[in-house]
Amino acid sequence: MRYQVTIKDSGRHFEVESDKPVLEAALAQGMGLPYGCQSGNCGACRAKLISGSVHYAEKPDALSDIELRQGYTLLCQALAQSDLVLEVEELPQHHAIKVRNLPARVAKRERLSHDVMALYLQLPTGTPFEFLAGQYIDILLADGRRRSFSLACPPAGDGQVLELHLRHVPHGQFTDYVFNQMPDRALLRIEGPLGNFYLRESNRPAILIGGGTGFAPLKGMLEQAFLRRLSRPLHLYCGVRAKRDLYMHALARQWQRAHPQFRYTPVLSEAMPEDAWAGRSGLVHEVVAADYPSLIDHEVYMSGPPAMIQAG
Repeated sequence: MRYQVTIKDSGRHFEVESDKPVLEAALAQGMGLPYGCQSGNCGACRAKLISGSVHYAEKPDALSDIELRQGYTLLCQALAQSDLVLEVEELPQHHAIKVRNLPARVAKRERLSHDVMALYLQLPTGTPFEFLAGQYIDILLADGRRRSFSLACPPAGDGQVLELHLRHVPHGQFTDYVFNQMPDRALLRIEGPLGNFYLRESNRPAILIGGGTGFAPLKGMLEQAFLRRLSRPLHLYCGVRAKRDLYMHALARQWQRAHPQFRYTPVLSEAMPEDAWAGRSGLVHEVVAADYPSLIDHEVYMSGPPAMIQAG
């Protein structure tokens, strides 16, 4: 069955097959709707269902029972059962940025912590790769599977080197390969840019909250803001377990010295005695709530494990 989906505020519409997720159909037809992981974990594609009905193969992790009762849906997992009317933010047409499938040469690997590796990918010269700082790419594996990683760098034009941050997943096939077996100058294939996670044009103060390697897209967004000399206040919170998990700590402290509009707050949830930690402790979202009881006049950007995003 084929159904029509209408965006309430603009009246724009598109069609979706009953066996295809609503978001997939929207993107294929050039609709600028928000999305992130496309796996039901991050909640970026949340929308209010004004009329119509949808169902899910499995209930998405990022959608609570309360939100379901309130009529919210996750477009990346929702399958239409009728015509739909949605209340959802429409994004600027940065979707004019073309998603590309390209080869990429591993230029360098750099160990950032005991379990995080920076992977630097050199793109072919003469092949511009446009993206917005904060978006992500997929690495296409030989068996057809994909691995998604946020871009930890701002756009730099023709022939640029892309920076990714990979956390070693125990028994993870791809991260085991990167950490232990990948040869120098290995050739990979990538697809992107993907996602709608990027710093919006605004003068409002921004709070950026990263958990673990969720720091990666925030790094790209902040470096882009610094390059553009944006004057808006920017406050970065990095939440990790122990001090050894706090990677690129010196770089963030350097940003704070160099940019008066920028603040940096690292937070440890399970500091070890040897850390001798005198900084903020606890869950990062609770520390943010203590510092900012009201977020009405702020923009908040969160990136990290699904549990952190849901708690925030």
